[in-house]
Amino acid sequence: MRFMLRFASFLALVAGVLVASVDAIQSVSASQPVLTPLATALAAGGPSTAALVQSLERPHAGIAMLDPLIRWSLQQPAFVFLFLIALMLWMIGYKRPPVAGRFSA
Repeated sequence: MRFMLRFASFLALVAGVLVASVDAIQSVSASQPVLTPLATALAAGGPSTAALVQSLERPHAGIAMLDPLIRWSLQQPAFVFLFLIALMLWMIGYKRPPVAGRFSA
């Protein structure tokens, strides 16, 4: 399980670096900061992810309290969101070193 969390963290980190690189290239060419929102980055994944983004942007009756949080997170820069996901997955999958030291029984 720990390996899967670390691997998912690695994939999220790679995706975040790729999105940040694209944003940096676009920022240099536009001579101003360009940050891709998470909704735009997800919608670029294909028609199924575009439909997912559209369904997340619509108000839901069952989880009305989460709607503002979901809309707010979809407007944030994609690389920041992916870096935070990578950090959380890595922290969950982290194995603490033994307290007694390296050569303890």
